[in-house]
Amino acid sequence: METLELSVHAPEPREQFFESIYETAFPAFARFAAKMNASFDDAKDVFQDAMVVYYEKSNDPKFLPRTTPEAYVLGIARHLWLKRFKRQRSSVSLEREDSEFAVPADFFPDERELSLLSFVAQSGQKCLDLLQKFYFEKTPLKEIAAFLGYRTEHSAAVQKYKCIGKLRDAIKANSIRYEDFHF
Repeated sequence: METLELSVHAPEPREQFFESIYETAFPAFARFAAKMNASFDDAKDVFQDAMVVYYEKSNDPKFLPRTTPEAYVLGIARHLWLKRFKRQRSSVSLEREDSEFAVPADFFPDERELSLLSFVAQSGQKCLDLLQKFYFEKTPLKEIAAFLGYRTEHSAAVQKYKCIGKLRDAIKANSIRYEDFHF
């Protein structure tokens, strides 16, 4: 009769590397997820997704993270959790009663309020010019910076994000969705 020998092999260096990342970064992520009312299983799922993302990125020779692997994985995990949290927060259970979803008479805004251009115009002429040049005319930021009098391309980019933030806030304040705009 043949005897089978079981050989206990040592983990490969890459396997040890990922185990050490898991051991050092997961507890921090679990604490973060717990503060966000996540279950332990949800935290494990999201963290494992983050590890897969990191693994795939680490196989790319052009991948050069600017932080430690643990910090990078932790950042990915937090991003994935916040994405999941926003998605869950915006979903509504179909088991609720219809009476909770009664639509008030003044719920639907008139045509004037639905015009995207009117929201952009509310953010100011400079924002209107900047967003029009960037999104509709496809003008590079360097040219936009020169045209609108910003010192650098970076300043124009920062202002573009501020304008988008103003626009987003105006739309949120009026509880309007993308589907409400008529094109």
